[in-house]
Amino acid sequence: MYLFIGPEVYQRSVCRKALVERIAQVDRFDIDETPLAAVLDDARSMSLFSSERIVWATSAEGVLPKGRAADASGGEAAELEKYIHHPAPGVVVVFDSSRYGFDGEDKSKIERVQKFFACVPDQVEFRPYTPESARQLAKELARAAGLNIGLSELGLLVESLGGEASRIATEIEKLSLFANGRKVTAEDIALLVPNARESTIFTLVAALGRGDRKRSLDSLDALMKGGEYLPLALTFLATQFRLALMAQEANLRSAPQIQAHFTRQGIRTWRDRAEQVNQTVAAFSKAKLEAAVDKVYQADRALRDARPDDRVIMEELVLDLTR
Repeated sequence: MYLFIGPEVYQRSVCRKALVERIAQVDRFDIDETPLAAVLDDARSMSLFSSERIVWATSAEGVLPKGRAADASGGEAAELEKYIHHPAPGVVVVFDSSRYGFDGEDKSKIERVQKFFACVPDQVEFRPYTPESARQLAKELARAAGLNIGLSELGLLVESLGGEASRIATEIEKLSLFANGRKVTAEDIALLVPNARESTIFTLVAALGRGDRKRSLDSLDALMKGGEYLPLALTFLATQFRLALMAQEANLRSAPQIQAHFTRQGIRTWRDRAEQVNQTVAAFSKAKLEAAVDKVYQADRALRDARPDDRVIMEELVLDLTR
């Protein structure tokens, strides 16, 4: 018997696939529609078709509807413990709870579910991936798919998808078929991945570094059409330029040096972000970086002031930086 708990989709699908590959017959129930006692009665019943089967009960948090005692006492909890002491042979029971997360307002709710199922010996938590673990997963999936993709492009992909593992897996499969062995570019990601152009401004930073005014304005236009909050985009620009200036002043010449240096300074930096900073260092001279930091500061003040259209301010910034 297992309790699958937490909102993360990709890890859950991996576990589900592993179980189904071992035992083909799956009987599905929804606790919101079927009482727990009925699920356990079905688990005890002999199957006419297979000596081994899975009883999969989704919406396991439904055992605690509103108004139910929070201490998880009562007949259903007793029935669950009774079954665990005398389980049916050849039957795997999975209670699947995916409605609540582990933080914020959901924390107390998920703790109630875990308390109710405390007698279940195997509880598998599906927590969302951290930014670092999402990038590591993307590297592993890209390697397994034979996808030729650089660290910067991989970071762009992960950032575009918000670190959501299931979407990362899907998009890597799509890119692998699309690229067909050649190296994946940022343009490929912008073309194939939903919201990729709108959800990142690293392409804008790269275009500014090359002095490519047309590409910079195109990237800004994509951000505007995607509903990007421009003060937030400007904050990203400011951070990127400041980190690059710090790296230049510290005479850092590679991504590993940048990552190690900022980590020692207490600045959380993963490898592909270090690669981005390194590219910015290579694209901008120190004088140009200092000027960029100053221009971004002026644009930030203008955005906070009684001002004209935000787009006008950002376009003026692009024109200044690509002059």
